[in-house]
Amino acid sequence: MMVLAWLNAGVAHAAEAPAAAPAAAEAAPDASASADSGSRLSEIVVTATKRETNLQKTPVAISVVSDQLIKDRHVQSLIDLADGGVPSLRVATFEARQSALTVGIRGIVPFDQNQTARDTGVGVYIDGVYLARSQGLNAALFDVQRIEVLKGPQGTLFGRNTEGGAVSIVTKDPTGQFDGRFAAGVGNFGSHSVEGHLDLPEFNNIAIKIDGVQQHQDPTVKNPLAGQAGWNQYDRTGGRISAKWTPMPGFSAVVSYDKAKDENTPNYSQLINYNPQGRTVGQYIQNPNGNGKYILVAPGTSTACSACIAPLSSLMTPTGDNRVKVAPIGVPQQPSVDRTEGTSLHLNYDVAPHMQLRSITAWRTVSTEQWDNSGGAARTIFAPNTGFSRYSLSYLNQRQFSQELQLVGSLPQVDYVLGAYYFNERAQEQASTPSSNTWNVDGTGYTINSETVVGPVTSSNQGWAIGQQFLQRASQAFAKSYAAFGQATFTPDALGDKLHLTVGGRYTNDKRDGTLYLVQGAATNYQFHESVSRFDPLIVAAYDLTDNIHAYAKYSTGYRAGGANDRSQTFAAFGPEAVKAYEIGTKMDLMDHRVRLNLAGYMMDRTGTQTDFDNVDTRPYLDNGLPNPTFNLHTEETRNAPGTSRIRGVEADLTVQAAEGLTLSASYAYTYTHVPATANPFLNNQLYQVYVVYTPANAASGAIDYALPVNANGSELRVHLDANYADPQYSFQNESVKTDSSFVVNGRIALASVPLNGSAKATFSAWSRNLFNTTYIYRRSGANDAVLGDYGNFNPPRTFGGEIAISF
Repeated sequence: MMVLAWLNAGVAHAAEAPAAAPAAAEAAPDASASADSGSRLSEIVVTATKRETNLQKTPVAISVVSDQLIKDRHVQSLIDLADGGVPSLRVATFEARQSALTVGIRGIVPFDQNQTARDTGVGVYIDGVYLARSQGLNAALFDVQRIEVLKGPQGTLFGRNTEGGAVSIVTKDPTGQFDGRFAAGVGNFGSHSVEGHLDLPEFNNIAIKIDGVQQHQDPTVKNPLAGQAGWNQYDRTGGRISAKWTPMPGFSAVVSYDKAKDENTPNYSQLINYNPQGRTVGQYIQNPNGNGKYILVAPGTSTACSACIAPLSSLMTPTGDNRVKVAPIGVPQQPSVDRTEGTSLHLNYDVAPHMQLRSITAWRTVSTEQWDNSGGAARTIFAPNTGFSRYSLSYLNQRQFSQELQLVGSLPQVDYVLGAYYFNERAQEQASTPSSNTWNVDGTGYTINSETVVGPVTSSNQGWAIGQQFLQRASQAFAKSYAAFGQATFTPDALGDKLHLTVGGRYTNDKRDGTLYLVQGAATNYQFHESVSRFDPLIVAAYDLTDNIHAYAKYSTGYRAGGANDRSQTFAAFGPEAVKAYEIGTKMDLMDHRVRLNLAGYMMDRTGTQTDFDNVDTRPYLDNGLPNPTFNLHTEETRNAPGTSRIRGVEADLTVQAAEGLTLSASYAYTYTHVPATANPFLNNQLYQVYVVYTPANAASGAIDYALPVNANGSELRVHLDANYADPQYSFQNESVKTDSSFVVNGRIALASVPLNGSAKATFSAWSRNLFNTTYIYRRSGANDAVLGDYGNFNPPRTFGGEIAISF
């Protein structure tokens, strides 16, 4: 099979205000914004090839999430795309944390990219600026114009770490025209939100735009420990100011500064079942050696029983498929705090007719204080007078600088892009995993640890001052990357401008150095150094079968940089992974632009697949009754899988303007993945079958949108309903356990563009996410089956609310 497809379905929606004729990407229309009073699908403009092009004529696999769809699905941050509105795009929490996201496309989904010396397989960009860390990706979105999901390797124009594709978030520039948009809303779980966007009139060729946002939600699972944060809560605040200077025709400079703070807690981990292997349930007796400790024995014996399973505390009851509302055991927890900050400068200069020189300069920082106590007693066994509930604490600080130059132009029969890129990053992390609670002797109660052998934790103050905290692991890493790229499309006259041949390539040199200077609390000096140079080519042949039917075939490559695992014992380096992709696709506008159908298939071969083997030691005692020195420690080793990993897929997307104001859309993605068996370092390097995470074999999404004029003043009633399905999927690379299938419905109804005084208009809306309150496990582990049972994390429950938006 060979590749490609585009999700226009569900992405294309009419604007709440009457649509203006599109002139450039800054005014990218929605896919069902009507060109004929709502009876035809209109053009979508994208910038995936570094120039403004019609999506249907662009031989790149792209899904576009419009600003209208962001409203309709009540998308406030990237985690809200986790329910599968773009079937090929997979978004999930890392572990259970909202403070770091895992983002994947088309089966390129890393398990653990949440580290100082590791990179993503899918690049996330904001206005052309690459975001290097998973931390901070879940910040509130600022006045987004559209989100372009670029599928398949994007190694030529976007570069390293885009072997699965790229997520390009495009925000709205200052317009120079006075304009204001403000919205406020409330909902269940104590949620409330406020956002404001103000465009100021141009003065002395300078236009200024100010954005601000605040989002809050109380926990969906309550913590019974007084004064402590619950689970799945957030409080996001942020602001941005942009200024656009246009001193003369053909030149503009846009400088932007943004700062955001996201306080959040993880999703709650539940004990799904107990003793699934049917082991003998042991009992604890005092160690005959007289050390005051306990050993686990078979009933009626006095000899340690390694084949027995620890008894379950009477406080714990396996939940099965039911999502809990209140945790059975209270634990110390405070919100994790993610801070993001950035400054960018975009320069555009028309050096000649049909030739523009562009510069993107950016500085960004991310800092995270992580407080993850999601496991409670679902991930650690009961043992008398021993600690439990693994409190994962981390402090990460990252800073980056990037500079990109682009020369974009056209010659007779040739469109071209030339560029150069530089990236510099430093990331540093310190971490530990103390037990926050201690069982009593028979498991009928517990206490909160004010001080344990692994670090200070109290119920009133879980903080550990930077520079004074107890640490178990610490690392830092530096990365530099240089690249030069070019791409040209030739359209020969001989075939009536129907054939388009594109050739491109990118040369990249990566250098990375790192130090793991603390392991299990002991000072170390493990170092790694890596330098890689490579060339990624692109070849595309596209043909216009008719004015509205386009086909293409594509060959491209991409890669993910190598690094080292800072959760390992030695910081051993691993190499890059690389993808070769073969794709074919067609894009069709049919029935006088009332039906849009895109079909594609792809074949991707990946070598050097970075595979993570994960291990958390949950045994508080060894068989001899002595304390386990590695209790609660998280160890992870990364290996490059041998041979070739295979990824195959088919995608189909359909959008139908069924009647005036009525749009129906559907999209489907089939993904097959196979990774060769890889040496497992925790099983004496035996070959072990591994898996691709968060990649369902079948995923689908559908939507209905209806806009009904209410009166002659432009008011309209808008109704949106979408449904999203995904097959069960793996959530750990080294576990064969799968999650549940998922089905989520979202809806919104709005009375839009209601005239107020003067030019002001109001929109009144009600929304719901997970409308039918479906419950499924999106992350599940059976790693503790021999000692406890499966644990898992559930999707969020139904949320709903109302909003008032005013524009003038």
